[in-house]
Amino acid sequence: MASSAVFLESPDPVAAAPIVKWAGGKSRLCDELTARSPRRFRRYFEPFLGGAALYFRLAPRFGVLSDSNADLINMYCCVAWNVEAVIQRLTRHRQDHTEAHYYKMRERWNTAGDLRDVDRAAAFIYLNKTCYNGLWRVNSRGQFNVPVGRYDEPSIFDPAALRAASKLLQRAEITTRHFALAADDARAGDFVYFDPPYHPLSETANFTSYTAGSFGPDDQRQLAETARALVRRGCSVMVSNSDTEFVRDLYRGFRIDVVDCSRAINSKASARGPQRELIIVGE
Repeated sequence: MASSAVFLESPDPVAAAPIVKWAGGKSRLCDELTARSPRRFRRYFEPFLGGAALYFRLAPRFGVLSDSNADLINMYCCVAWNVEAVIQRLTRHRQDHTEAHYYKMRERWNTAGDLRDVDRAAAFIYLNKTCYNGLWRVNSRGQFNVPVGRYDEPSIFDPAALRAASKLLQRAEITTRHFALAADDARAGDFVYFDPPYHPLSETANFTSYTAGSFGPDDQRQLAETARALVRRGCSVMVSNSDTEFVRDLYRGFRIDVVDCSRAINSKASARGPQRELIIVGE
C-alpha cells in the first residue's frame, strides 16, 4: 500500500526558487530551516507565504499556501495557472523599463481599476524587482509607495525560473486567509511553518507593514496559541521570529534555537547585516 507521507523530491533541471524579493524572506536561512523540518510529512502548510523560500526548497507534493496580502496571492495564482501570459506581460515591462515607466505603473497600480489578474500579477513582479531595495511597502491606505530602485539593468524575471515555480505552485492550494484559519484543516502528520511579521526588537524598530494592517503583540499571542493547538493535534510546527524575551516567553516549552541571519532587505541600511533570530520547533 502506498504511504501517505511526503518525501522531498529531486530538484527539477531548473529548481524552483523565490520569484519576488520579500522583506523577511527566508532564502538565506533555508539551510537552517530545512535541517529542522520533518523528513516525512503529509501536507505542508505555510500561512505567511511571503517569498515562499522554504516551500520552494522542500518541494512537497501537497501544499496549502496562504497570506493576508491579496496581491501577493493573486501573483502566485497567476504564475501557477497562467505563467505564459505573465511572462508575456513581463517581457513588455522589461522592454519599456525606465524611471518614467516605473512611476507610471506605480500610479496605475494605486489608482486604476483596470489592472486585473494577470496584468496585476505581472505589475506586482515588475514593481517588486525594480523598486528601491526590493522593499514592498504600502501605506495606511494600502498604496504602494516605494521609489524606483537604482539599477542599471534590473533582473526583472527569468522565464525558466517562473516556469519552474509554476510547476511547483500547481501542487498547492493558494488562498488569501488569516493565519488562524489557514491551518484549520491541518491534522496529525502535517507540517505547518509560520513566518509572521517579527516582533520588534525595540519600540522604534517596527517595519512598515507590507499590508495595510499591522501585526502586534495580541497577534503574536494568538499565533503562539494556534501553534500550541496544532502541536496538540499531532502536527509538526516550526515558527521563525525575532530573539526577544516576549517571543521566548510565548513559546516556553518549545525547542528554541538561535541562528544568525543576514538581511538584504530593510528600510534601514544598518539593519541589513547579521541578525539573531529564533527558530522555534514543536512536535
